[in-house]
Amino acid sequence: MSSETVSSEAGGNQAVGSGAGRSGAASAGPGSAGGSRGSRAVVPPGERGATRIADRVVAKIAARVAREALGELPEAAASPHATVAVHHGTVRIRVHLELGYPTDIGARCGRVRRHVMERVGALVDMEVPEVAVHVERLHPATAHGVAQGRT
Repeated sequence: MSSETVSSEAGGNQAVGSGAGRSGAASAGPGSAGGSRGSRAVVPPGERGATRIADRVVAKIAARVAREALGELPEAAASPHATVAVHHGTVRIRVHLELGYPTDIGARCGRVRRHVMERVGALVDMEVPEVAVHVERLHPATAHGVAQGRT
């Protein structure tokens, strides 16, 4: 089937046949830039552009990494969530989490802080100079068979 038949069957309003009305890149096959394969210019990596990761994506990554660092959580505890501030290749992170009690709160927060700094920095290729960990709630461990509350 020729390109004329395909274009007219598709119902397009474009000119058909020789590719009139289209750019050379659109009418040329994949991997070619206007004709011969050898004439394609290679753009140096520094001039290709940049990949920008949305702040909300960095926040989701930080929350998931914090969850990794915590290990097992109490049954009623919510998953960690994070907020971030990204500025010129650096990201400052605030992680909000809930912990079981009794626990060594300082040690667990330190472990989360270090893990988030290392993993988020590696995953998004940004500097992470600050990770603030906020413990929003402690969930007391209850012994089986012990009544809760005052008697």
